[in-house]
Amino acid sequence: MDNDWKSRLGVVYSTNPDFAYARAENAENAQTETLPPERQRLVVAIDRRNRGGKQVTLVSGFVGTDEDLKALGKALKVKCGVGGSAKDGEITIQGDLRDKVVALLQGMGYKAKRGN
Repeated sequence: MDNDWKSRLGVVYSTNPDFAYARAENAENAQTETLPPERQRLVVAIDRRNRGGKQVTLVSGFVGTDEDLKALGKALKVKCGVGGSAKDGEITIQGDLRDKVVALLQGMGYKAKRGN
């Protein structure tokens, strides 16, 4: 395992005979602590790109674990009565529901503002 060259692509060669390559921890494995709702700054915008002509509402700016993101996404989807997903730090809700989502988030205590 010491000769795993694929994980060291892009590393500059060292002439030091005592050099030992230290791998950095994966950022994906590190769990970030979820900020309380009053410290979150969420942006609610609409997206029409790469969706086959459909409109979706994007909630971005969430800082926290994936479980908390999915729980917030599920709560928004249930209250709006539509489908969507929560992944990669964004919540996607089907349809143009910016005003309703901003009102729901502010009612939950989040600092949410309407984007474009």
